[in-house]
Amino acid sequence: MAGASGLLGRRVVRALRERGDEVVAFVRGGGEVDGARTVQWFPTAEPVPAGALDGVDAVVNLAGSPIARRWNDEVKREIRASRVETTRRLVDALDGVPVLVNASAVGYYGDREEPADESAPPGAGFLAEACLDWETAAMRAGERGARVVLLRSAPVLSREGGLMERLLPPFRLGLGGPLGGGHQWFPWIHEDDWVGLVLWALDGDVAGPVNLAAPSPVRQRDFAAALGRVLHRPAVLPAPAFALKMAFGEGATALLEGQNVVPAVARDAGFTYRFADLDAALRDVASRS
Repeated sequence: MAGASGLLGRRVVRALRERGDEVVAFVRGGGEVDGARTVQWFPTAEPVPAGALDGVDAVVNLAGSPIARRWNDEVKREIRASRVETTRRLVDALDGVPVLVNASAVGYYGDREEPADESAPPGAGFLAEACLDWETAAMRAGERGARVVLLRSAPVLSREGGLMERLLPPFRLGLGGPLGGGHQWFPWIHEDDWVGLVLWALDGDVAGPVNLAAPSPVRQRDFAAALGRVLHRPAVLPAPAFALKMAFGEGATALLEGQNVVPAVARDAGFTYRFADLDAALRDVASRS
């Protein structure tokens, strides 16, 4: 697994080991990842170490540098390389590996008002183009006989960090509110369902893109209202678009744009969500954070 030391990577490693799977975790430095065997690899600088993938049944690639920060040309190159170049190097080393489960994101769809299931075309803009190149790099593994799954992930509601770690403190103080005008769509997924879908993708026969999103996307203003409701706090102080652009530059597009994502593949396959309801998901995360 690449990206095993990240927040969600660790959750997947833990889930795999709990069910008895042996995990090899690619890491940039030393240290354990929840008891997995580790292999040091600097993905944008060197090929996958020789023999590191010998005998593995599947590769999970969750590698990618953070997006929620101020963008400049150097940061955009890093965001892209950490995804596209890492995936290319993994695919080059996949000789005989039958399954590749590769991260992607709902940013693939661009800023989209109409519902977007997995058959929707890519959108426009830096994130959409980066996701398209990311997925194209992964699909090369299909040409070598592997089953390839593309995990188009929505923002994940986690108990241990990530998005909610940033949102909960101001919302608990009654200082939260919608981002920009709040009209943009906000797809989301609880971390338990995210991990469940990754394992489902590994174990099943699904191939191609899978939207990792709850079946009930909301407007950003409705997400803010739900979080305030769960915390019993007002959630009416917006973060204006101009302030977000001052703080994040071009990176504010990741906060001000949204996608009305439909998880059609998981829905049609009968995947059962633990948290299909936003209020229930937020209550669970807030009570454990």
